[in-house]
Amino acid sequence: MSTTRREKIEAMLKDDPQDVFLRYSLALEMESAGEWEAGLEILEDLARSGPPYVPAFHMAAQHLIKRERIDDARRALREGIEAARQQGHTHAAGEMAELLMSLGVIGEEP
Repeated sequence: MSTTRREKIEAMLKDDPQDVFLRYSLALEMESAGEWEAGLEILEDLARSGPPYVPAFHMAAQHLIKRERIDDARRALREGIEAARQQGHTHAAGEMAELLMSLGVIGEEP
């Protein structure tokens, strides 16, 4: 029986449970498996860590948009843009700003 990507990630996390990239990868695998809430928790934890893991904000926003939680996605993007700017990640800040602008008035009350 072959080992899945998720099983490999989980095995590596046993050796290094704080590895940011492995935790991020696990969150993506969870999303793919339909365990979006657990994946979102990991992404939010990565976003709150010190220093915040900038890609986690963008991916969390994408998860939230899929679930039509637009206001929560906007909040994640705004926080992510700020974190990206503080860390000098201008490209990531720009990508998140574009996604934020693309949300326009989706989900806002008329």
